[in-house]
Amino acid sequence: MWDYPRPPRLEHVDAFAPGSLRSGEGTSLCEFKGQAAYLDVAANGRIAPRVGWTYPHPSRGFEQLTGRLALYPGPMDRCTVDGEIVTPQPGNFYGGWITSDIRGPFKGVPGSGGW
Repeated sequence: MWDYPRPPRLEHVDAFAPGSLRSGEGTSLCEFKGQAAYLDVAANGRIAPRVGWTYPHPSRGFEQLTGRLALYPGPMDRCTVDGEIVTPQPGNFYGGWITSDIRGPFKGVPGSGGW
C-alpha cells in the first residue's frame, strides 16, 4: 500500500553545520508556494550549488514553510533520518527522502508523470 506523503509532510530538523549553507543563485516560482530562493551547501572543500531551497515569503496557506529549508539528498555524500541513510526520490525534479518506513510508488520513475 502506498504511504508516501502527498502533499509532502513538513518536519523540522536542524542538522547543518555552521557555515555550510550559502545563498545560491537564482529563484523559481511555484504556483502554490510562491517564490523560492536557492541555497548552496559547502562541505569538505566542495560546493554543491542550488541543492537547497526555501520560501522566504510563502503564499497564503503555506506560511508553515517560512524559515524551513528543503534539500535534494541526491547530490550529497549522504543524508540521514534517525541514523538511516535515505534514498533520494527518483528523477531530478523531486526532493523526496525515502526511508525504509515509506512505501511507494514514488513519482519520478518513468511513467509517473501523469499521477
